[in-house]
Amino acid sequence: MKPLFRFTTLALVVWGSVVPLTHAANWSSGMKNGKPEFKSMGPLAFGPEGILFVADTRSAVITAIATADTLPAGGVTPLKVEGINLKIAALLGTSVDQIQIRDLAVNPISRNTYLAVSRGMGPEAVPVLLRVETNGQLKTVAMDSVMFSRAELPNPPAESARGRQESITDIAFLDGRLMIAGLSNEEFASKFRALPFPFTTVPNGTSVEIYHGSHGGFETRAPIRTFVPIKVGNEPQLLAAYTCTPLVQFPVKDLVAGAKVQGKTIAELGNFNNPLDMIVYQKDGKDFLLMANTSRGVMKFSTEGIDQFVGITARVADKQGMPYETVAGWTKVVQLDLYDPAHALVLRGGEGNALNLESLPLP
Repeated sequence: MKPLFRFTTLALVVWGSVVPLTHAANWSSGMKNGKPEFKSMGPLAFGPEGILFVADTRSAVITAIATADTLPAGGVTPLKVEGINLKIAALLGTSVDQIQIRDLAVNPISRNTYLAVSRGMGPEAVPVLLRVETNGQLKTVAMDSVMFSRAELPNPPAESARGRQESITDIAFLDGRLMIAGLSNEEFASKFRALPFPFTTVPNGTSVEIYHGSHGGFETRAPIRTFVPIKVGNEPQLLAAYTCTPLVQFPVKDLVAGAKVQGKTIAELGNFNNPLDMIVYQKDGKDFLLMANTSRGVMKFSTEGIDQFVGITARVADKQGMPYETVAGWTKVVQLDLYDPAHALVLRGGEGNALNLESLPLP
């Protein structure tokens, strides 16, 4: 659930261009000091000045936290923490089967890694925010006295339904707004929302529709699983991936509150598969997309000619559209983010039930 550089401080490098971010007079405007309350912690994203956005899916709330983690990282230090889930369990005083790592986000300033963790299972699980420093040290982020602000999303799915867990499926900060994918309780349930930051208003979202080639029909209730902002020509776009596994393009300019927008399905990547995370990056003057998923390893896409793909509008028997290659050696990856311009940070399976957190050279 990770866009390029997490759309950090003053500018966003996307597809070889520099896009200035909207500057707020004070990014912490409207924040108060105190202890934010969470029922859960899910998708994470960094904004400017070390501000971390934390999605609480059970409450359908976004909390912005001023981490004060703004000391720039020095040099390139590879990171590898073997058995990170085992270490988290020991830190929180529980067993590893009671730990779930919901998301990770790398602070692009300090390169410290933040983890949204659940201690326990089900509705009684306790959300915890942890930080892995560049030297591998694991710490709990104290939340008793922080500067924070909150935005409550309108029309969330019913709390008793599975859909409440999908009220927020992914987030990214782009040009002064927090982009949010998820579900609502409306007829056209699949939503994109663009919340201006600092939070002042919470506009209604855009209803999004896609054509799912392997299902042979239009869908308005399937949630976006993960997305990344990109630039196609001179136009900001969002690339969104869905279960089973269409890859869909949405122009950012069309994502207007209250509108209904149909995305362009530029790839069908095969059924019986769930996308987990995506990043975009540059290497050797070219632009690439990486997607971790449940069934087909980590997919690498070249974005060259992405604007030339014709949208899929009829049933397809198998994969079609944007071609990809499987990244050799990147096995059992469940989450990833950009660590620095030359490395990704991945969470992936190790020996037994261990999960390893490690930086890998971008392919």
